[in-house]
Amino acid sequence: MNKKIGISLLLGTAVSVTTLYFAFRNVPIKELLEYLTTINFVWIIPTVVAILFAFGLRAARWRFILASNYPVGFWQAFHPLMIGFMINCVLPGRVGEFARPLVLNRKEAVPVSTGLATVAVERIFDLIILLLLFLAVSSFVRIAPGFNVTFGGYRLDYEVLVTVFNGMLKIGFLMVIGLFLVTLGKTRELANRLILSAPELLFFASTSSRDWLKEKVCRPAVRIIENIASGMALIKDPKRIIICFIYSLAVWFFTALSYYLISIGCPQINLTLSEITAVMVIICFVIALPSVPGYWGLWEAGGVFAMVLFGVSESEAAGYTLANHAVQIVPVVLVGLVSAWVSGVNIRQVYEQPQ
Repeated sequence: MNKKIGISLLLGTAVSVTTLYFAFRNVPIKELLEYLTTINFVWIIPTVVAILFAFGLRAARWRFILASNYPVGFWQAFHPLMIGFMINCVLPGRVGEFARPLVLNRKEAVPVSTGLATVAVERIFDLIILLLLFLAVSSFVRIAPGFNVTFGGYRLDYEVLVTVFNGMLKIGFLMVIGLFLVTLGKTRELANRLILSAPELLFFASTSSRDWLKEKVCRPAVRIIENIASGMALIKDPKRIIICFIYSLAVWFFTALSYYLISIGCPQINLTLSEITAVMVIICFVIALPSVPGYWGLWEAGGVFAMVLFGVSESEAAGYTLANHAVQIVPVVLVGLVSAWVSGVNIRQVYEQPQ
């Protein structure tokens, strides 16, 4: 592994541990540890099964999106996906989203820009599901105007959630419009013509310089646009959109189920599946804010905020949220490492390969 990547992993771990400390420094650690010892860890087994099944569905969905132009096998999609999510857990900036198409390009020769486009399509479906779930949660969960929770240095209230919702709605709208325009043949042709003719505007440059720009900059840019359009092929077919939407619903159902299963083994956590789903949605909205690797601190703050709404005490909510967070992340990291080993992926080579 590249020295810089190794240092980044160590720094990411150090930041996560430090953030975890600050998140729980004002929580009675003795009581928290006592709570954790009362958890029935037998429920971790079905929880992990549900988590991995959800990721299997994610891989199947990604494979389905790719199949429009680049058919790949299930495992050829699963390993890059798990490597990407593993990197998201240990490095900042969600760089795993970029690592996934890089790995796919190295193993299956799918253009990186096409891979990124398909990841963007996935994120749009996830965003739509989460926005719909948030609207559903808002219809049966009433948050008093003055209600707020401060945990680990993070202060959360209804205004924060609404701000995140509006931000995600705007981002989703812009992504849909942008990607849709790329798929339109006439729009794409116009963009390609403008890009290829751009060097001619540099009338003061020599002919050889303009030719160099056209070959080395403009034509690669046109190929990237075409590759992105290739990755967007799914959105031209209503039937495939519906199937992908069903995949996405299944992904989030099993994710919510994993939250619920671990709660069964936690004392004093007697929430229904719908209430646990609301907790999951609020956590997902909160960790959309800028955070450290693994979302330590923000995840716990979101979980405590959500569970207190349903009458769970702050200490019990902190215990459940911490346990659930660890159970959600550790299997992903371990499976991601196994995927890297099985597929023979060297992270340094992935990031250094020519694009």
